Amino acid sequence: MLPVNNCGLQLVIQTSAITEKSKPFEFRINKEQSSFHNRLLQHDLEKNYSGRQDNTNFGSSSSIAFPILQRTAEEKILNSDRLNLERQKLTVCPIIDGEDNLRLLNFQHNFITRIQNISNLQHLVFLDLYDNLIEEISGLSTLRSLRVLLLGKNRIKKISNLENLKILDVLDLHGNQITKIENISHLSELRVLNLARNLLTIVENLNGLDSLTELNLRHNQVSAIKDVDTLPCLQHLFLSFNNISSFEDILCLADSSSLSDITLDGNPIAQETWYKHTVLHHMMQLRQLDMKRITEEERRMASVAARKEEERKRESHRQALLKEKKRLTICNIARQWEIQQNQIALVASLNQDKDNEPCQINGSAAYVFPEESRSLDTILSSAVQGLSVLESHLVEVEGDTLCLYGAGALECLDRNWSVQTAGVIITVSFMFIEFDEIVQVLAKLKIKFPNSVHLKFKETNLVTLQQFNALAQMHRLEQLTVDPQGNPVVSFTLWKYYVLFRLNHFNLQKINGVKITENDIVMAERLFGILAYVASSELPHYRMLSLFGESRVKQFHYLLEGKGKKSGTGSEESSDNGRNGSESTTRAMLNYTTKDFHVEKLEEIKERKTFCQTYIENLVKEAADINMKNESLQKLWPQMFIELVRDAVIEIRNKNSYMKLCLQRITDQKQ
Repeated sequence: MLPVNNCGLQLVIQTSAITEKSKPFEFRINKEQSSFHNRLLQHDLEKNYSGRQDNTNFGSSSSIAFPILQRTAEEKILNSDRLNLERQKLTVCPIIDGEDNLRLLNFQHNFITRIQNISNLQHLVFLDLYDNLIEEISGLSTLRSLRVLLLGKNRIKKISNLENLKILDVLDLHGNQITKIENISHLSELRVLNLARNLLTIVENLNGLDSLTELNLRHNQVSAIKDVDTLPCLQHLFLSFNNISSFEDILCLADSSSLSDITLDGNPIAQETWYKHTVLHHMMQLRQLDMKRITEEERRMASVAARKEEERKRESHRQALLKEKKRLTICNIARQWEIQQNQIALVASLNQDKDNEPCQINGSAAYVFPEESRSLDTILSSAVQGLSVLESHLVEVEGDTLCLYGAGALECLDRNWSVQTAGVIITVSFMFIEFDEIVQVLAKLKIKFPNSVHLKFKETNLVTLQQFNALAQMHRLEQLTVDPQGNPVVSFTLWKYYVLFRLNHFNLQKINGVKITENDIVMAERLFGILAYVASSELPHYRMLSLFGESRVKQFHYLLEGKGKKSGTGSEESSDNGRNGSESTTRAMLNYTTKDFHVEKLEEIKERKTFCQTYIENLVKEAADINMKNESLQKLWPQMFIELVRDAVIEIRNKNSYMKLCLQRITDQKQ
């Protein structure tokens, strides 16, 4: 029994004595189970064949450029089936003649650049060319009996010329410059393949290796693995020190039912916290991972951790989908808002040009016809048909902020919000909503979200200072943010001072993120105090009373009676009271009426006017009829009076007859 390498495999060759040469040659490969993996890690098939050297002499011929191997008769008798030419400083393979029974040949640690001169060794079973300078696999086509081929630590760049080695059992190509696995699918009996320390980036083309039990790919540049699940007998797979960064790169390993031992240490994936748990969870058949035996407790913990990781990934995926859906929905809302604004601008331009007056564009006359406007309107409307599958509004609660996108989002204020959720909301953000529509829900807003103190407006068509008057409906407001985008009013120089003056009773702290100072308050009062006074003085008393609540009506009467002018108090006192939480009377005159409300009021006034006209007309007609009847009565009354007197005198002229007639009438009435 002779050990021929230390790669974790013990190659044992049993031979008979000279008198028993007729017995068949037996070649077996045994594994030493206890120390196999440790030796494989240490040597990586880089130490081979430690047998003793033969006593051989090399001769040369002037007509042949290769050395000729000459062995003594005694050496041939002692080692008839093996030849050790280790460390002989050979640069070429010598001519080996008369060695037809040779089955083991060792060329380790030489300088051979090409495999040659061994085609006559057709009974060769073991060939070791470790640590040479070979650049190409060649010269092996006749070695059909070869079972072990060791070509580690050479300069081979491509796997080739192995077509006739159909019973090859061990193939060692570690420490070369191979970039691709190829031309080995016919090696159906190959059990061990060592490709460690090469330049491989992808593991593929392994189909057909039905007997492969061990595959060594350490120290490559592997980033993805394919076809490993098609190997029915693979048990040991070594992938240490590669570029595998995610479990998806080795997902096919989970489908291998035979794999029991795998190493992935030295890869980026091994640095992940979920690495071990994920591998064990998906490869339940493993017995060893990174040279460590797997316990049942580790399997159980891996299953739990993998389940949690899977849930985390699903949640992360769900959040990503929601985020993307939110982005698309907001884009859709913004597109619809833009189309709506374009339509409004188009209608406004048509109203200004009712008579189709020519408009000079670049020196030429152009007309706008109703047909063109309708077609443009159709084009604008059809622009969002592709996004119709998305929502036209969005309601989102982010921390303490309620975000409302699109006019349809205002309907959410009618929902039954939980007390806890409603109490958390501090900021309400409006985007892509007409301000006039927002005004209609401000009353609901202060009821639904009592703790809201900050309003944000973006793309809401705030165009006039008067619109800020509507915010006085809020019961509390500490911050106001008006984005310049979609709100032209921000371009006004004094808009902040007007807001500060009109909403003085809220004790605003910040406007657009800038803290309010006492100087700002004084400046706002100076700029707009007269405006409020003029507005209140020019308004009729009945109109002022209609704007106030009951408590404000009492205050108004109190001011009219002059009772509030003691000790020189006046508008200044009202202003001070305003900063303490009550809106001053003069500021209350500065209110805002939405366009829709204004139209409704005009219609209501028109209806009242019509009703009053009809009522007055009826009264006049009735009075005229009464007057005509009165005049007729005045004309007929003298004659009627004379006739009444005459009839009375005639009836009482005969007293007895008159009394009888009266008694008869009474009797008739009783009957």
